[in-house]
Amino acid sequence: MTQTRISVTGVPVDNIDMDGVVDHARGVIESGQQCTIFAMNPEKAIAALENSELYECLSAAGLLIPDGIGIILAARLLGISIAERVPGSELMPRLCKMAADRGFGIFLFGAKEDINKKAADRLIARYPGLVIAGRQNGYVADDEMPELIQRINESGAKLLFVALGSPKQEFWMQRHKDRLKVSILQGVGGTFDVISGNVKRAPKLWRTLNLEWLYRLLSQPNRLMRQTRLPAYVWLVLRTRMGLTDQTVHRQFK
Repeated sequence: MTQTRISVTGVPVDNIDMDGVVDHARGVIESGQQCTIFAMNPEKAIAALENSELYECLSAAGLLIPDGIGIILAARLLGISIAERVPGSELMPRLCKMAADRGFGIFLFGAKEDINKKAADRLIARYPGLVIAGRQNGYVADDEMPELIQRINESGAKLLFVALGSPKQEFWMQRHKDRLKVSILQGVGGTFDVISGNVKRAPKLWRTLNLEWLYRLLSQPNRLMRQTRLPAYVWLVLRTRMGLTDQTVHRQFK
């Protein structure tokens, strides 16, 4: 599949829609290849520009989905067209449905034990035929990683969902992907919490108005510190718009 990887305010992101991601993932699995899927949002964009190691890690992803509405709005302001927002919390269920339809096993890694188990139970109930090949909470010591990787490989799972929070999950996937036999690795952040019912998604109206970020902030005040990068991102977008930073760069890749 050919897609356009673009640079918005100096940070890479893929111009691809939800259906395109799911189709690409299916093709990767069926061809026996591998693809890491990371989400890009304003918070992560600023973090990447401040941390060269994170920037390189994100740039190495097979797909960088435009997760945050801030990325979409920034692109539009800069005259760049992006197909649509691809929320990671919506992509995981779509991939699970595809996995259930095609008989691909999945592995859940991350979050607390009760959250991980509830997420697995709800996914099985929601998608008849879905195979949970294995699961593991996020409390794994470094010296236990070889055993975990062996478990994942022996499970036969084709998709691995990693919920360790960012940037820990991205670094983990980049570090271990070559030793993993799964085809799709997606960093899903707090999606297990949503699927398990521990955290509620914003009502549909809030999502339609692209205000899910505000709903999360109001319902989870502990996220306030994570949102401190938003003003910095707005300022970065404005500086880019005024030509005070490097222009966005487009490149094609396959």
